[in-house]
Amino acid sequence: MKIDLAKAIEDARHSRWALWKLNFQLSVGIPFNRPHNIRIHAIDEDGITSIIPNQRINHNHIKGIHACGLATAAEFCSGLVLLRKLDQRKERLIMQHLEIDYFYQAKSSAYARYSLGNAEFQSLVREPLDRDGVAFITCEIQVKDEEQNLLCRAKTRWQIKRWEKVKTKV
Repeated sequence: MKIDLAKAIEDARHSRWALWKLNFQLSVGIPFNRPHNIRIHAIDEDGITSIIPNQRINHNHIKGIHACGLATAAEFCSGLVLLRKLDQRKERLIMQHLEIDYFYQAKSSAYARYSLGNAEFQSLVREPLDRDGVAFITCEIQVKDEEQNLLCRAKTRWQIKRWEKVKTKV
């Protein structure tokens, strides 16, 4: 199922139905996230907030949300923010590195948020991509619980390449 992700995200900014539909499409397109119910919680002009709910399947051995679930929610929202701004027909995105510092045990649903303004995207991604055919960006994502406790801070390093520079088959 191919979707115009930028349009779907923009539609979901203004419609609860479109947000539900987008989350459903993402759950089919990213089957790893489906059982954990990781989904988009909110969308604004420059950013996306994802949620990983406090449910049994997401718990670790001490009944908090598992560290890897928090990492996945962070990676998910930063990747979507970038994909929203890229032309998926011409460019591909792949995570190169993930680094996380954990501070607090997640005992309620967790919210990962990342935003990137157009000016930053232009200078950090678009200009190097247009010049070299490849760009790298490190996104810092904060993950907080319902009481705004900082659970962890994730840094995802993404590689963006023009499809003609990709050496493996799709």
